[in-house]
Amino acid sequence: MVQRATVANTQAKQGSPMQTELVLDSLSTAVIVIDETLVPLYANASAEQLLGISRSRLTEHSLPHHYLSLALDEDLLGRTVSQQNSLSISRVPLITLENQAHVVDVSITPYETQQRRLCALIELRSVEQQLKIHQALVSKNQQQAAQLLVRGLAHEIKNPLGGLRGAAQLLDRELDQPEQQEFTTMIIEQADRLKAIVDKLLGPQHPSPRAPFNVHEPIEKALQLVEVTLPPGKIHIIRDYDPSIPEVVMEPDQMQQAILNIVQNAQQALEKSGDTITLRTRTKHQVSIGLHTHKMAVEIAIIDNGPGIDAALVDTLFYPMVTNKPEGSGLGLSIAHTIIAQHQGRIDCDTSHGCTEFTIWLPLTPAIQNEHQKDYHS
Repeated sequence: MVQRATVANTQAKQGSPMQTELVLDSLSTAVIVIDETLVPLYANASAEQLLGISRSRLTEHSLPHHYLSLALDEDLLGRTVSQQNSLSISRVPLITLENQAHVVDVSITPYETQQRRLCALIELRSVEQQLKIHQALVSKNQQQAAQLLVRGLAHEIKNPLGGLRGAAQLLDRELDQPEQQEFTTMIIEQADRLKAIVDKLLGPQHPSPRAPFNVHEPIEKALQLVEVTLPPGKIHIIRDYDPSIPEVVMEPDQMQQAILNIVQNAQQALEKSGDTITLRTRTKHQVSIGLHTHKMAVEIAIIDNGPGIDAALVDTLFYPMVTNKPEGSGLGLSIAHTIIAQHQGRIDCDTSHGCTEFTIWLPLTPAIQNEHQKDYHS
């Protein structure tokens, strides 16, 4: 990771200042550059998030003033910079000024500028963040393997199913007695039902053309479909929207389907207990999706206060055919996961706070980020 950040820093210096910031802000590693006085000259967005301090405040004092506890005191930092010796320390406790505790891996790479000024590149890599990324990658690979298997089986089922339906139609034409035609009609209807299930198993294959949309549009369309089926007075939907959220590049019909599947899952969970489904939208900074950290993303949370999800299902919740409902197909959440992934997004489920919360993150394009920041500061 030291090499990665160093190379990124070197390459970025050859481009424009905006390119430099975009490259370094895309790193999930906190990157801080200090001079021989230990005062930060630069900090990327991940450093701001980790330390809970803005870049402008970071440059006001030497680095050790910006945390309560870390195995980087002034003497150690000073010797590392002045002697130009690299340093790496693993699993170091970090306590920020806001009393937030982290465990980080620390790397320090000293260097000398063209003006013979002694500086050092400091990297702070959150161990928790690395673990989350690893778990996300393992889960993604497992889900992809399961989906490939299911899709392969679905294709194998679909071909003979078409032949079965066609044969039933031909047989129906040869029969004269209505009581016999009832059986061929039943075969055709069941074949159509199986085909619909197989089509759901295959899921969306290729995303349609996308354009910027207000994320509340597909949310509201999904809620309209759900609200007409709600039992009167038993389940309440709460909208907690941030009206300032920028547009997201998406295919709105697919996004509506993903949200609808999750809301319907919440609705089914509330049939026996619980009474509230909350939809919350926010703009979030420094969101990790896979191996990438996005400077800004839109967050959609769908929360119900039902009985929760069986702990045995949590790790495989987005796999096809996984369900704890007697009449469930186990496809709704799998399809939602596929759609979100096709939008380069991420979806997680949390049941640790007495409710079930599905959270979707959709990254913003750099152009939309810049426009949103201009509007915010204007």
